[in-house]
Amino acid sequence: MAEASRWHRGGIPKHKLPFREEEIRTTPQELLFYIIFLIILCILTFGMTNPHMYYLNKVMSSLFLDTSVPGDERSNFKSICRTADFWKFMEGPLLEGLYWDSQHNDKSSRIYYENIVLGVPRVRQLKVRNNTCKVYPSFRPLNMTDCYAKYTSENEDVSDFGLKHDTEWKYSAPSTNSPWHQGFVGVYRNGGYLFTLSKSKSETKTKLTKLQQNSWITRGTRVVFTDFSLYNANVNLFCIIRLVAEFPATGGILTSWQFYSVKLLKYVSYYDYVIASCEVIFFIFLIVFAIQEGKKIKEFKSAYFKSIWNWLELLLLILCFVAIFVNLHCNIQNFLLLEPLLKSTEKYPDFYFLASWHIYYSSVIAITIFFAWIKIFKFISFNKTMFQLSSTLSRCIRDIVGFATMFFIVLFAYAQLGFLLFGSQVDDFSTLQNSIFAQFRIVLGDFNFAGIQQASPVLGPIYFITFIFFVFFILLNMFLAIIIYAYSEVKTDYSIDRRPDFELGKMIKKCYNNVLEKLKLKKPEKDEDDKDIKSTDLAEQARREGFDENEIRSAEQMKKWKERLEKKYYSTEIQDDYQPVTQEEFKDLFLYAVELEKELHYISLKLNRVMRKVSALPY
Repeated sequence: MAEASRWHRGGIPKHKLPFREEEIRTTPQELLFYIIFLIILCILTFGMTNPHMYYLNKVMSSLFLDTSVPGDERSNFKSICRTADFWKFMEGPLLEGLYWDSQHNDKSSRIYYENIVLGVPRVRQLKVRNNTCKVYPSFRPLNMTDCYAKYTSENEDVSDFGLKHDTEWKYSAPSTNSPWHQGFVGVYRNGGYLFTLSKSKSETKTKLTKLQQNSWITRGTRVVFTDFSLYNANVNLFCIIRLVAEFPATGGILTSWQFYSVKLLKYVSYYDYVIASCEVIFFIFLIVFAIQEGKKIKEFKSAYFKSIWNWLELLLLILCFVAIFVNLHCNIQNFLLLEPLLKSTEKYPDFYFLASWHIYYSSVIAITIFFAWIKIFKFISFNKTMFQLSSTLSRCIRDIVGFATMFFIVLFAYAQLGFLLFGSQVDDFSTLQNSIFAQFRIVLGDFNFAGIQQASPVLGPIYFITFIFFVFFILLNMFLAIIIYAYSEVKTDYSIDRRPDFELGKMIKKCYNNVLEKLKLKKPEKDEDDKDIKSTDLAEQARREGFDENEIRSAEQMKKWKERLEKKYYSTEIQDDYQPVTQEEFKDLFLYAVELEKELHYISLKLNRVMRKVSALPY
């Protein structure tokens, strides 16, 4: 009771009061600041991308991936599965694509007249050593003495082989900072056995034929990279291309590819300088935004972290600083490496390192703009629909977290079951990761039931039926029930006039009125702030007249409670006899009753004291 009395009498500092989101209010200035901040961020986001990136990638992928191997119209880079097919592709579609215009063989290679090949292409392979795995003794009499394991940095072969006098048969240590490549069956580092193509198509074809005849690709080969870069001056884009052929330990070939269209020459046109000015403004706005959040943390301390919106603002702040750091790193690397790479006309220029950092920057800025738009939900309580939506999500978030825990336990159990039952025969369950995604696809109706049934005629249908029953009919309906229950509570609260004190519409109207008042187009109106000023003046006057400080604070608190309770429970707009009371409102009513009881007890003591003094007076 004493603790409650200290709370409502103002004895506890503001930052230790029970936290509510309305305590950290958003001013019209903050709203305008964030709108400008979001506009600048959108300009930066769309200024770094353009549709030509997609079309350039599409043209290049169609030329090198879809072109058929000579003599077999159904075979291309995507479908090759043997070493012989790989060499046919290298001597066929690859050379025909790289040396598309034979008139420029002496100076530079051009593709479709518009795309110039920078430097010369490079082919690189990584191998593993023999005897990196063990052959079971029973199979050694069957002439199985060699064993080449899967690729790892520990198993990598770094010794020279074949025609050791040529550079392509000698191991080259990693000389660049390019990231390691993530393939289907391994993660491959830089370096390896390299050879560069020639400016002449005939010389290149001769070199490829020599490598094929001398078995440059062996049983120990695990991956072959074909790297080259293009530049299109019409759209000011670099296209960095990597064709990957993996040779897994199981045999055969797995092909993959990467086409990165990036803008490495950033400040060329007038529009680019507009983007540069937006980058400076964005940095200034970000500093102001960080200072504002720092002041809020200093004022509210631990209470600041009790709101999910504040966590979102911190996440957005961190992402923005990460995006600035990555962009700054990209610009520095461009300044240091781009000019030397462009001068490398007789050797392979490694643009893959620069392209990878630009891809990282695109990913960071994409995530940043996503959360920046999500933050708009904080300001959209301007009508009934938006308020009910945001309130429903915030009210049921705890129940959804509990439901998600149960859901993912069941999902992971079925994913592991499917991986163990069908992983060796069904592509959707070939890895645990694919199996997890397959569960979501089954929920959405995209599944391969025939493959499951063929892999296990008995357990396949049982797996499918039980998964649909527990996940689709029970868990998903439970999720809908949580949302519907929270929505019904929000509608009930809204119907009895428990509406938010802050609305975006009121903020915009207040900002509009302030502008008109400053332009002297409208007379200033008295608002609630004036009432607060008058109340403060009365309190100061009471202090000057010698009233006790505790009594003044108690009177102010009583007045606030009275106005609050009258607004909630005695409003003429509410006509319902039954008005449910939440736990927080019950606490306020209880404290209000306690204060009234104490005041009445204090008045009773005063009256008794006066009566004793009156009765003691002589008649």
